[in-house]
Amino acid sequence: MTGRTHDLAAFTALVLVATALPSLPSMSYATLILAFGANFVGGLFPDIDQKTSDFWDNFRLGPFVAKVVCPFLGGHRNVSHSLVGLVLIGSLAHFSLQLLVKLVNLEIDPSVVWWAFMIGVVSHIIMDLPTKAGVPFLWPMDWKFGIPPFRALRMESGKFVEKWVVFPGLLALTAWTLFSHYQSVLTFFKQGLH
Repeated sequence: MTGRTHDLAAFTALVLVATALPSLPSMSYATLILAFGANFVGGLFPDIDQKTSDFWDNFRLGPFVAKVVCPFLGGHRNVSHSLVGLVLIGSLAHFSLQLLVKLVNLEIDPSVVWWAFMIGVVSHIIMDLPTKAGVPFLWPMDWKFGIPPFRALRMESGKFVEKWVVFPGLLALTAWTLFSHYQSVLTFFKQGLH
């Protein structure tokens, strides 16, 4: 999948999770803004193993850092797209957020930000399942999982199906979810933020 599809998928997943909860926790505007940013970063994060990833393009000196970091990650779609990687990424993000809150003395809810980030990460891995390359859930084993199970039936990243079916489908799902939960979304923005 392309970076923009991963961005939209991360946001769609965040909207689906938020509207499925019985109620959202009360949070500060800073927490909400940081959670949206974390979700965006999480949607691209598993591609840190690829020098040409949109993830690296979003940071100053990103392409330079990518040249140093990527060789240690074993190539595209290895550890960062696996269950082991998911645990490592989640642990690193949790530790980093706790440290950031203490050092900068931010008045944010780190658990909300962490969940938003991880929803983005998981959405990325799920969205890579229907691609030709599949996902190595059981890394370091070299088995690639995909949906459908037959590689020939899966789509190519950035091609017709992604551009004209998947991306518009994600837009429609997000719009429909927000519209169908309009009242609860409005209530959250009126009463749940401080």
